[in-house]
Amino acid sequence: TFTMMGPPRKDPSEKATGLFALAAEDMFRCLEQPEFQHIAVKVSFYEIYCGKLFDLFNERKLLAARENAQGKVVICGLSERPVTSVLSLLEWIAFGLDGRTTGVTGANVDSSRSHAILQISFIDSRTSKDAGRLSFIDLAGSERGADTIDTDRQTRMDGAEINKSLLALKECIRALDQQKEHTPFRGSKLTQVLKDSFMGNCRTVMIANLSPNSSAVEHTLNTLRYAYRVRELRKGGGP
Repeated sequence: TFTMMGPPRKDPSEKATGLFALAAEDMFRCLEQPEFQHIAVKVSFYEIYCGKLFDLFNERKLLAARENAQGKVVICGLSERPVTSVLSLLEWIAFGLDGRTTGVTGANVDSSRSHAILQISFIDSRTSKDAGRLSFIDLAGSERGADTIDTDRQTRMDGAEINKSLLALKECIRALDQQKEHTPFRGSKLTQVLKDSFMGNCRTVMIANLSPNSSAVEHTLNTLRYAYRVRELRKGGGP
């Protein structure tokens, strides 16, 4: 989450910038070029919490994920907001973050209890057709029972749901890596909405968060194994 969002806004001493802000600056710098003057930008933001989808721009309205006739996943009822500058985009992101589910665990006093998906859509204003899409997925970290032993039942249930969805994602990555005929994208809401990020005409980058602390060695090794599996994904028999 720190990598995606940057430091908490309540900490003015931090000058680091998250990927959201860096991407927004690059994106609007490119859109200033004459050849992209016809491209409009819209943003949407939702979270996956306990296996359900909630719109962070629309009072956490419950959403549904469906596949259309082309096999692409569509989030029904998801609201989009037009943005015309870096500032307006970051303002909408901040608005959405205020509604995201967080909690306290033994490992983190401000722990993300949900997976958050920010989608930036590029629309060709001449034809009103999609020209592309950029998605940022902030995955909640996996949790051991020891990390949540001092918390309430709901927090433990949240952790179990997070682990379940990450395991489903791992199974999808394994199936793609082994080039199996069937990939279980319907194993969880997370894998269902991430289907387009692993299939078809797309490029996907996974950023792994590691800790140099010896107490986190188990988490570090698991994360490295996870990332290595993605790195080794093959398409069409190639590396």
